[in-house]
Amino acid sequence: MQRFQAKKPEKERKVSFIAKDATQCPVCDAKFHREELFSGRVSADDLTEELHRTYKPMHAFGEVYPLAYEIEVCPSCFYAAFRPDFLPMGAKAAEVLRDGFQARVESVQRMFQNMDFQGQRGLEEGAASYYLALLCYAHGTKEFAPTFKSALCSVRGAWLCNDLHRREPDANWDYAAAILYRKARFFYKLALELEQSGKEPYSSLRYLGPDTDKNYGHEGVLYMSAILELKYGPREDHAKRLAALEQSKISVARMFGLGKKTKSKPGPLLEVARDLYDRLKAELNLGDDDD
Repeated sequence: MQRFQAKKPEKERKVSFIAKDATQCPVCDAKFHREELFSGRVSADDLTEELHRTYKPMHAFGEVYPLAYEIEVCPSCFYAAFRPDFLPMGAKAAEVLRDGFQARVESVQRMFQNMDFQGQRGLEEGAASYYLALLCYAHGTKEFAPTFKSALCSVRGAWLCNDLHRREPDANWDYAAAILYRKARFFYKLALELEQSGKEPYSSLRYLGPDTDKNYGHEGVLYMSAILELKYGPREDHAKRLAALEQSKISVARMFGLGKKTKSKPGPLLEVARDLYDRLKAELNLGDDDD
């Protein structure tokens, strides 16, 4: 008589793990255990024109979004910030963040109705975490470079909303992405102005992104400001738009000059910057023809 051995259930392939040590929220004092991404769970794919690294779904783990785990979120009061800022910024702005709890909850729930920070993060929780951090950095002081961090939160939130739109094309995630892109364009432009004036420098930060795979430094910030101006800048005032695009073209041209003189500049950035320069030039020429 032939005997058959019962098939063992496949071992669960976890994407993330829960940190052993608890984190105490500096705003509401609640304790929670943060979720972190296991290493080796992603396979890098293409780099977009917005310097966003995409990833191929892996057979063992499916689609994984590393960006979703970058922001620390208190599940009790919805205070959120990048991990290095979470404790010090929360402690410094605890009172105003505590007072803003209800407004923060109502604001995030208008855009993200199915998020749940009590369990494992999904794509919606990832996008919502950046929106919450954007609200919280409005109360950050100079040493946390809140304007630049707001730019970073806005553009990363937009990327994740685009991922949600691809998954749920009829759920208006493209509208949410458009709102965050416009915020990103505003904050990147303002961050550059504050850096140049010395009022709120970001140059001392160790990592400027914009994504988690590579640090493109100050040149990356210039590039992001220019690409966002081109794609999402206001168009109502034709003259103002041409002036903004001209300034972006000058910034990109200066970056070219730096890139040609040194091998230390990141190659992928120069490749997308050349294309951006051509696009800016083409739109400016078209705008001049319309006058």
